Amino acid sequence: MKVFVGLGNPGAKYAANRHNIGFMALDAIASAHGFGPWRAKFQAEISEGRLGAEKVILLKPQTYMNLSGQAVIEALRFFKLEAADLVVFHDELDLAPGKLRCKQAGGHAGHNGLRSLHAHIGPEYARVRLGIGHPGHKDRVSAYVLSDFSKADQGWLDDMMRGIADGAVALAAGDTAKFSNAVALRMGAGAKPLSQTPAPAPAPSRAPAAPIAAPQDTRSALQKLVDRFR
Repeated sequence: MKVFVGLGNPGAKYAANRHNIGFMALDAIASAHGFGPWRAKFQAEISEGRLGAEKVILLKPQTYMNLSGQAVIEALRFFKLEAADLVVFHDELDLAPGKLRCKQAGGHAGHNGLRSLHAHIGPEYARVRLGIGHPGHKDRVSAYVLSDFSKADQGWLDDMMRGIADGAVALAAGDTAKFSNAVALRMGAGAKPLSQTPAPAPAPSRAPAAPIAAPQDTRSALQKLVDRFR
C-alpha cells in the first residue's frame, strides 16, 4: 500500500492558490482513476483506490500547511506504514512553472508543509516537486504562493495535471522515470505550435519564346515571275 499526500490549505478561499498544487494533483489522479469519494479521516480528506497492482490512499491534510505532518503521521500509524511508503506532492519555488522533479528524501528547503512532515516522520519519504516559479524576492514569497494561478498558467497547469494522472500507475510502482516521462509527454504536446500547411512553391519562370523566323525564299527570279502570273 502507498499513501500519496498532496500539500495545501483547506477551504474554497485557498483552492486555486499556487500553494495548493499538491491538492490539485491528487484531485487529478482521483478523477482519472476512479477513486472513491473523498471522506474525512486522520484530520484530512482521503480517497481510496488502486493504481495498477497497488492499493493507494490519497490524503489531503486539513490542518493547514504548517501542521500537515499531524494528519500524515495519523494515517501512517493507522495503516502500519512507514515514511518509505509515502509520496508527497508539493509546490516548488525553485523550479520554473510547469517543471516537475521527483526526489527521494532530503531537506525541506524552508517549505512549511515539508518542515512539519520532517518533524513527525523524518526526511525519508519521496517527493514530487511541482514547479510554480519564484516571485523574485523572498519578501514576496508568502503573497505569491497564497495567490491564485493566473489565466496564463492554466495551459501548462492542465497539461501537468493530465500528465500526473497518466503516470500515476508508474509512480505507485516506484518507477519515477516512467512517471516523469508521462508528464513530459503531456507538457511537450501542449507546447507544440499549431501545424501550418506550407505555401505552394512558386512555378518556375519561363523565358519568352523566340520569334519564329520566316522561311527563306530560294526561288530564282524567273520562277518568281512565273509564280506571279499563275
